[in-house]
Amino acid sequence: MATLRVLLSRACGPLLPTISCAARRPFASGAHFEYIVAEKKGKDANVGLIQLNHPKTLNALSDGLIEELNQALEAFEGDPAVGAIVLTGSNKVFAAGGNIKEMQNRSFQDCYSSGFLSDWDQITQVRKPVIAAVNGYALGGGCELAMMCDIIYAGEKAQFAQPEILLGTIPGAGGTQRLTRAVGKSLAMEMILTGDRISAQDAKEAGLISKVFPVEKLVEEAIRCAEKIASNSKIITAMAKESVNAAFETTLTEGNKLEKKLFYLTFATEDQKEGMTAFLEKRKANFKDQ
Repeated sequence: MATLRVLLSRACGPLLPTISCAARRPFASGAHFEYIVAEKKGKDANVGLIQLNHPKTLNALSDGLIEELNQALEAFEGDPAVGAIVLTGSNKVFAAGGNIKEMQNRSFQDCYSSGFLSDWDQITQVRKPVIAAVNGYALGGGCELAMMCDIIYAGEKAQFAQPEILLGTIPGAGGTQRLTRAVGKSLAMEMILTGDRISAQDAKEAGLISKVFPVEKLVEEAIRCAEKIASNSKIITAMAKESVNAAFETTLTEGNKLEKKLFYLTFATEDQKEGMTAFLEKRKANFKDQ
């Protein structure tokens, strides 16, 4: 939730320019964002790429940035051509946390009555898979944002931390909950109580992330994974995502019941018939998302 912008200003130096993209496709006709860059990627333009792009604040998660992020997520969610989404930052910073200037003078009454940070959760409501491609610092709210995604890939120089304790507060966007579920109580407690960072390699060993790539290859690999996901049936993919997420929300018994129900429901789709028929006929399935 909190940002280490002041602490990192000397360490980070100037951020690299935004990701260069050959033959850029416009995200939407006339679309313009101040804090992010959004466009379609992939051979079939079936991947939505969102890049946090506000180097002046190290991609601090301000109200404006979150608003634009949610707009882009909503647009990609509603685009039938998009099957998966990649969320990234720059090569040096994914997101350094929340915007301290916007938080500093808030009162308890203001936070409670306005549901402060509740709009950060929209990414968890997206049915399409979201892959976080983390280069550089993912601190506080940046780490929480990455953990809201379905898959986390990291560059070899990435660092993860929940340093809110150093600013006299605690994580407020799921840090104490998702981090503990991902890496276990002991490491989560150590990270949250000390504010210490862990490297990409340590994050992978702890189960926080899936894979580590060279910095310059990270986004490319995330898009490749997203393309693979997008080539499957979107409706079946959404069911699979719902079932996996239920493992974090329910008991094993209830989770298995939900899995069975969703498994049965796949047999009501045309894509299940096409997938199994294609397998038996030894050909590639032609899914229609129905």
